[in-house]
Amino acid sequence: MKLFRPIATVALGAALFAALPARAQHIAETQSTVIDSEQLDMRSTDTLTTFVFTKRVVVTGTNLRLTCDKLEVITTRQGDVTATIGKLGHFKSLVATGNVRLLQSDREAACGRAEVLPDDDKIILTDNPVVKDLANGATASGPRMVLFRGERRAVIEGGEANPSRIVLPAIKDLGFDKDKKTPDAPAPEKKP
Repeated sequence: MKLFRPIATVALGAALFAALPARAQHIAETQSTVIDSEQLDMRSTDTLTTFVFTKRVVVTGTNLRLTCDKLEVITTRQGDVTATIGKLGHFKSLVATGNVRLLQSDREAACGRAEVLPDDDKIILTDNPVVKDLANGATASGPRMVLFRGERRAVIEGGEANPSRIVLPAIKDLGFDKDKKTPDAPAPEKKP
């Protein structure tokens, strides 16, 4: 039994997924991106359509699960400008705010705000972002993270008061054990 019944459900297609960085190199099948929320406010101009989803927002799609309190999606609009609901073009931006959790493949991100900019091929995470690699337990955090699609690159911007931080899996002890006895070194040979 569901605790709530979403009032708004919108299938926006796999284009939303294309805006997000994928860890897997090959994905066998794509699926439509579906956004569920308790409320949806949709507005259009001659060139843009803006969707504002609020209350228990859940986005599911190919290699993607996103939850947040509020999601604003801006797409270009094509076709007849007099139509009530125009034909959707490409995604300009997607901004998730409030308790944002993004799960893709073996990565999970949590933050207060996530801004996806498909034209720039990047995602900007702010408000205490933490990214976890679920496969090896590594975590990265900092005040602001910029993730670049297709580059396997992330920039974590920190400062003196709030530095960037990464926690990696343990490595073996490479240090000196003062209690461990070492074999005596052989005496040097005397030269005649």
